[in-house]
Amino acid sequence: MNLILFGPPAAGKGTQAKRLVEDRKMVQLSTGDMLRAAIASGSELGKRVEGVMQRGELVTDEIVIALIEERLPEAEAAGGAIFDGFPRTLAQAEALDAMLAKRGAKIDVVLRLKVDDEALMTRIAGRFAESGRPDDNPDSFKVRLGAYNAQTAPLLPYYKDQGKLVELDGMGSIESVAGGIDQALVRLQA
Repeated sequence: MNLILFGPPAAGKGTQAKRLVEDRKMVQLSTGDMLRAAIASGSELGKRVEGVMQRGELVTDEIVIALIEERLPEAEAAGGAIFDGFPRTLAQAEALDAMLAKRGAKIDVVLRLKVDDEALMTRIAGRFAESGRPDDNPDSFKVRLGAYNAQTAPLLPYYKDQGKLVELDGMGSIESVAGGIDQALVRLQA
């Protein structure tokens, strides 16, 4: 099973993905984690990615798609992938569909965590104060949230038209969101 966790930055996608990895042994393909690993490596690509992220911009499709494609064999061996933070644009969604189709696979469900923008700003300010992650800087986060609302939110009709979109209240507790995800996956497997 391949699923997408969909929602703006800081909506809780990473938290829910980690739970799914533990419970279902799926592979989390988090573009954020992959990009942070590239930065930590100190490579030339990592330095380019760091500058882009610090400005609050989105990394190019070419870089992100290459990172995803590199990890697909691992996800296939585990029985499925959780796409977290990807796709962000219609072009990425189409590229992902094509990449999976070549491998005889598809996206089975898109789980959208619906959250309030103001609540996210509060959440991110707390996370930045706690962790100091550069991409959690409130000013950079405002740019990322704006980019999400302008570029990524328009993917909703793409997946809704395919009958793959399931919307969940992302403002609840971690446990209640997890319960909604579990219910959606049980219905899908029925």
